[in-house]
Amino acid sequence: MNRIETTFAAPRPALVCFITAGDGDTAANLDALVEAGADVIELGMPFTDPMADGPAIQSANLRSLGAGTTTADVLRYAADFRARHPNVPLVLMGYANPMVRRGPEWFAEAAAAAGVDGVICVDIPPEEDDALGPALRAKGIAPIRLATPTTDAARLPQVLAGSQGFLYYVSVAGITGKQQAVQASIEEAVARLKASTDLPIAVGFGVRTPEQAAAIAKVADGVVVGSALVEICGAYGADAPAKLRELTSALAAAVHSARQEQALSLIHI
Repeated sequence: MNRIETTFAAPRPALVCFITAGDGDTAANLDALVEAGADVIELGMPFTDPMADGPAIQSANLRSLGAGTTTADVLRYAADFRARHPNVPLVLMGYANPMVRRGPEWFAEAAAAAGVDGVICVDIPPEEDDALGPALRAKGIAPIRLATPTTDAARLPQVLAGSQGFLYYVSVAGITGKQQAVQASIEEAVARLKASTDLPIAVGFGVRTPEQAAAIAKVADGVVVGSALVEICGAYGADAPAKLRELTSALAAAVHSARQEQALSLIHI
């Protein structure tokens, strides 16, 4: 099994943590996430027009680009991370332009050389998989797709075709960080997706607290937290690692124990 498969094969839900590359001390921030219990890392590639992202991640993109972060820098962060953390899955998340401007084969080869396990490209729809998907799969990198509340039964097979790693369920229609879905709608969506695929289902967008994360972890295979962590990077600068550890530790404890608590509650019923 590869790193993503191994992680999701564990008998507990996975905590997936996102920060933007080049926003603060990226290496120290990534290490803090892993040390505090993050199971999968999503590293955002800064872009000038992050259309799916809310104010927190938009601001992080601007800070990173303002500091001069390039695609080469992102790949270097990835390679350095892989050297320090040989077993933790690393996913690059971003937009098509930086990924395909030099050709999808170049990007896939460079990402593979850096030890990247998966790629989420927000603005290449499944219908345009040829733009990047074949190049990634040829290098053993999982193209990770997004499903949303508006992904209906007619379109879902196309989303799943060629998808690897895990399926990222965007629990609200809209931008990152601004709202949270009703738990019942998440449970219904996860059940529907699991009926159609064996891929693990990770749920994100709007998850900010350990309580929210625990509720989702009772039904999903993974919980994605981004904006809450990115806000810490922006607010605390050089002091961000300690604050990231604090929140991530609480999130990890909540996610990793969610199924145990659920089982205990069933026993007591």
